[in-house]
Amino acid sequence: MTSNSRAWIITGPTSGIGYRTALQLAEHGTVVLVGRSPEKLDDVRAEIESGGGRAVTVVADLSDIRSVRTAAARIANLGLPLAGLLNNAGIFPGRPSVSAQGWNTAFATNHLGPFALTEALIPALPDGANVVFVVSAVEDPERKIAVQAGFRGARYISAEASARGEWLSPGGSKLPGGDAYATTKQGPLATALAFAREYPRLRFNAVEPGVNPGSNLGRDMNVVIRGVSKAIAPIAQLMPHYTTPRKAAKVITRILTSDTTGTGMYFDENGEPMRGSRQVHDPAFQDRVVAETRALLSTVPVGAAAD
Repeated sequence: MTSNSRAWIITGPTSGIGYRTALQLAEHGTVVLVGRSPEKLDDVRAEIESGGGRAVTVVADLSDIRSVRTAAARIANLGLPLAGLLNNAGIFPGRPSVSAQGWNTAFATNHLGPFALTEALIPALPDGANVVFVVSAVEDPERKIAVQAGFRGARYISAEASARGEWLSPGGSKLPGGDAYATTKQGPLATALAFAREYPRLRFNAVEPGVNPGSNLGRDMNVVIRGVSKAIAPIAQLMPHYTTPRKAAKVITRILTSDTTGTGMYFDENGEPMRGSRQVHDPAFQDRVVAETRALLSTVPVGAAAD
C-alpha cells in the first residue's frame, strides 16, 4: 500500500498543532477529521481539498464516551484503508467542569475519550498501523522547565478520583488547572506504553510536542498566561523545548506515517526518544491506569450511542 492510498485519523484538527498536522497528513493520503464543530471541520476539509487532497469529517465530542463510540463506528464503516490514528485533541482546564457522563471534562477529553476511541478502532486497524498520542512532559515532577512554569507533575490517585476531579495532595501545583492537566496528560502516555505491550500487532507511541505558545491550547488559561504565551510565540523556536505548531506538526506527521518507527516509544519535540516520569515508565502503574480506565468506561452502556 502506497502512502497516498492510506487514510489517517486525527482528533482535534481545527486549530493549533492539530490543524497544522491535518494539512501535513493530507500529503500522505486521506485525512479523517474528528472534532466537535461541523463548521470548523468543514473549513479544514475544504482547505485540504482545495490543495488537491482528500478529507472526510466525523463529528464527535471527545469528552462524551457515547459520542466517541458513535464516531469510531462511523470511521470503521467508511471503508477507508486506515493506516494510523493520531489522538491529538486536548484541553487545558482553566476551570473545573463536567462531561456528558458527569466526569471531569479534562480527564474525559484528554484521557477517557482517546482511550475509548483507540480501543474501539483497534479491530479496524491493520497490522503495523501507527497509533500516536500527543501527551505532555509536565506529567514529570522532575522536568525542570515544567517545574519552573508552576507544574508539580501528575497527581494520579485512581481513574475514579480523576473522573471526580480529585488529584493527589498536598504538594500539588498552585497553577489553576495545573494538576488536572498534568494528570490527564499522563494517562495517554501510560496508555501508549501499556498498549504497546498488549497489542504487539500495532505500533503505539507518544509525542511531547514541546512548549507551543502559538497553539490554541492556552485558550482556557488565565489572562496572564495567555499574554505571556502570545508575547513569546514569535521567538519560540529560539528557546530550548519551545517550538511552533508548524514544526510540531512535521515531527508528529513523520512519526505517524513512518513505516519504520518502533513501538512503545516516547518522543520529544524534535522527534528524538525521551524519558517521562519514573512513575509512568513503571509497567505496573501503566497496567493499573489501563485496568481502572476500562472499569470506568464499562459503566457507560455499550449501544447507547449518541446520534
